Amino acid sequence: MFTKLLIANRGEIACRIIKTAQTMGVRTIALYSDADKDARHVAMADESFYLGGSAPADSYLKADLIIDIAKKSGAEAIHPGYGFLSENAEFARKCEQNGIAFVGPGSDAIDAMGSKSAAKDIMSKANVPLVPGYHGDDQTDATLIAEAKAVGFPLLIKAAYGGGGKGMRIVENDGEILEAIKSARREASSSFGNDKLLMERYLRQPRHVEVQVFADTQGNAIYLSDRDCSIQRRHQKVVEEAPAPGLSDELRAQMGNAAVAAAKAIDYVGAGTVEFLLDTDNSFYFMEMNTRLQVEHPVTEMVTGQDLVKWQLVVASGGELPLRQDEVRIHGHSFEVRIYAEDPQNEFLPASGKLNFLREPEQNRHVRIDSGIRENDVISNFYDPMIAKLIVWDESRPRALQRLVHALESYQISGLKHNIEFLANIAEHPAFAAADFCTDFIERYGDTLIGDAAIEADTALALAGLFQVLSRKQAAKALAINSADPYSPWGLVSGFRLNSSSVHRVSLLTDASAEVQQHDLLL
Repeated sequence: MFTKLLIANRGEIACRIIKTAQTMGVRTIALYSDADKDARHVAMADESFYLGGSAPADSYLKADLIIDIAKKSGAEAIHPGYGFLSENAEFARKCEQNGIAFVGPGSDAIDAMGSKSAAKDIMSKANVPLVPGYHGDDQTDATLIAEAKAVGFPLLIKAAYGGGGKGMRIVENDGEILEAIKSARREASSSFGNDKLLMERYLRQPRHVEVQVFADTQGNAIYLSDRDCSIQRRHQKVVEEAPAPGLSDELRAQMGNAAVAAAKAIDYVGAGTVEFLLDTDNSFYFMEMNTRLQVEHPVTEMVTGQDLVKWQLVVASGGELPLRQDEVRIHGHSFEVRIYAEDPQNEFLPASGKLNFLREPEQNRHVRIDSGIRENDVISNFYDPMIAKLIVWDESRPRALQRLVHALESYQISGLKHNIEFLANIAEHPAFAAADFCTDFIERYGDTLIGDAAIEADTALALAGLFQVLSRKQAAKALAINSADPYSPWGLVSGFRLNSSSVHRVSLLTDASAEVQQHDLLL
């Protein structure tokens, strides 16, 4: 096992990795930018090194500098987390060339899955089910139009090297094809520097089900729990759960075996996720493979009882997988939601600023919080505005869902906008409780999931006023008990004023603003 590990990341995932590494007796090295000099992950690590400016290009994407720091500090391995350089084949290759273990798959495996079209060709040869489509190299307008008509409608056009919904267009008929191709090309080129496109049949009501796979250097490969990630907004996951509800044991095994076949097809090593689209007739199709640890890995940990970061470190140091396939056990149900600094009432615009107040739900065996943020920390506009991941577990899906609702009710944040109410509305929606959903759930029920900010502010002010009234009544009662003259106006705390109204000034800090708003309350 390594004695020293460098984490080439920040925030929640850096803290998560540090926590496990330290329990294994591995010393940890953190990296930080100008914006992160006082960050939680820096305080947690055994050592830390400065990278540069706040922008990712000036810090967490500086591959050569990170390699130099690893060599200088004596780090034997680098864990990339997710995002930034985690799926950068060239970075993994530089680690290999410098004798530093990359906690993830080899550079060739990352390359193989880096292109969606090339990945689909590999999966086809491995007999992994694919959605009918076109993934060829001929990218002329004439060829794409002809292939689009051959695939049929509705059709999904997307960037071959893309992600996050960019460079993606849905085409309903012949007349829309050419404009969709041109606009997808433009966005793909500007977002990823490559305008290659692929096309496939668009499934109208699919679920997004993914399978956690793990492989070691001895040729062993297994699958752990599947996860449902169908609750998405603009192709970004919002709620994840494990195991995926409503799947038969036979279907789970089929998807798991297909995921393992996908991993073996590229000689995969480490943690990976094979993502499938599950149609209404239980047909499933390969979508892509993420060659890293996923954001939602905690739900798999909760239902398997395994520490996947520990598995990563064991495998990266040359060890065998801790379990065989027949030893994997799934127990209970788990949900994860991502607490974001964003404004659901304003197109989910990311929020930045100081987190003035933070009260998290109590953590126990049922409730887990993975976070890199503390009270009074600043959410920077340079990075993803995730505040925390809230994960819950219980013996069954209904009981786990109750845990989730209660935990969200207990989560208190002030100083900037957040999505807690939005998440609670999803969790409490009857269709979600019944597991009656597909990837358009938020689009379908959006109006009922997003609250009214004006009503929230008015309610908060009324509750603040009620709190003031009740507090003063309680204080007056206590004073009456302890005072020699309970009727003296000089001993009252009700705001009594001779020949004047009783006025109390209430200072209210709402989610709508980081500024304290003062209100006069007549009692």
